[in-house]
Amino acid sequence: MAFALSVEKLTLNFKFPAGTSRGTLHQRDTWFLKLAESANEKKFGIGEASPIWGLSEELESSFDAELKQVVDRFNSSSITKVQQLSKVVDEIIAPNMPSVKFALETAIYDYLNGCQRIVFDNDFVKGKMKIPINGLIWMGDKVFMIKQINQKMKSGFKCLKIKVGAMDFVTECEVLEYIREQYFNKKIELRLDANGAFSIEEAYKKLEILSGFNLHSIEQPIAPGHRNELAELVKDSPVPIALDEELIGVHGLEKKMELLSTVNPQYIILKPSLLGGFKETREWIELAEAQNIGWWITSALESNIGLNALAQFTAEFDPDIIHGLGTGELYHNNIDSPLEINQGYLLANQAKNWSVQ
Repeated sequence: MAFALSVEKLTLNFKFPAGTSRGTLHQRDTWFLKLAESANEKKFGIGEASPIWGLSEELESSFDAELKQVVDRFNSSSITKVQQLSKVVDEIIAPNMPSVKFALETAIYDYLNGCQRIVFDNDFVKGKMKIPINGLIWMGDKVFMIKQINQKMKSGFKCLKIKVGAMDFVTECEVLEYIREQYFNKKIELRLDANGAFSIEEAYKKLEILSGFNLHSIEQPIAPGHRNELAELVKDSPVPIALDEELIGVHGLEKKMELLSTVNPQYIILKPSLLGGFKETREWIELAEAQNIGWWITSALESNIGLNALAQFTAEFDPDIIHGLGTGELYHNNIDSPLEINQGYLLANQAKNWSVQ
């Protein structure tokens, strides 16, 4: 028996202009790796490679060609035993293609679990467990952001994640003030994500002002690559700091340990499709917990294929951490799945089916 790997591309269309500090998104491409026992087999395991250009290590100009090379290397590897599947990931995919490693790992686990979109067979899959998630507030004008906030609060979210850094700082503070005044009687956890938008010179002053809004944390206040400055900021910041982009491109146990021990952040944000898959993410979790650093898992604009894998992986850990897995409702043409959000939780509705069988 020889295994066959194939790839399909899909352009996802956003339901609204999704604003970040790196620009506004209207569409994005994603690639599905399908693993089967033969090229014509209708039963297959599937995983998603969904790089974010300018953030992922992968380069847009060479991605299709490099992905084809990965598929060709796999199909010429003459794998005949299921036990060989997981071993091949690191052999045929370079570290600087993390979303492809995530996709192939997912496809392999799905295949090994019977090609039923089961990546990790746990209570989440069975509908017996739900994952608390934050409500993501996208950048836009003040009216648009407040509209999103009211919608999330009406939907039962207990934690809001607000992207900052694209509007003027005064307006962003006004939005935070609105939340604290309008919903003063509710215990809302507020997380900010700056995507590295603050300059080193202005970061501390802004964090001092932001601390007045009783924030849980802020992700990546300054751009990655300024490790010493970030370490000083972490030490003095009145707002707990979470590393996000800083983790991307850090490979190997020693380099990961060096980053965490140098910066010593309060939290790290884990995006498996940007870090190189489940094995790499588990390593980050183990290192963080050894240093008493908090963590949570976040999706990175994947379709429901990738989000499903992330949710099942997340369910392997502490069910009480609030994670960032709420991006499945972003697209007009997302893949139908059992995933749904209810009262601030992500769950698998057993009454709903996959459109990818």
